[in-house]
Amino acid sequence: MNPGLSYREAAVAGASPVRLVILLYEQAVEDLRRALAAHRRGDIEGRTREINHAILIVGHLQATLDKERGGKVATDLERFYQQLQAGLVEAQGKQSAAGIEQQIAHLMQVHEAWCQVEKDLAPVPAQPEVSTERQSGSGWNA
Repeated sequence: MNPGLSYREAAVAGASPVRLVILLYEQAVEDLRRALAAHRRGDIEGRTREINHAILIVGHLQATLDKERGGKVATDLERFYQQLQAGLVEAQGKQSAAGIEQQIAHLMQVHEAWCQVEKDLAPVPAQPEVSTERQSGSGWNA
């Protein structure tokens, strides 16, 4: 059994839509970091495989945008995903580590924004109420 796969499956189960988006961003970044490592080793096939997987993830993110309800945010994200895919294709074609690093930086910036959205949507934990009145019959003597 692959522990990494098991961890990802557990993270996805019951995750909110925002959490799923965050996980996809993290997977794309992980793919691109592996592509960089493959590039440095001279492993063209590995680099190509990892970049292609990142492009598939970005395509999935783009395909799931709700343009009717998402308004300007969805339009901006669609443009971002198109530019990201074009940048990855260009980095692959030019065999450019700098191009891959640039796309990772772009993904990380938007990933941070999604993390902030998730934080903002998180319910505030209820604080226990503190009563200043004495409870009768509690067994405490003052």
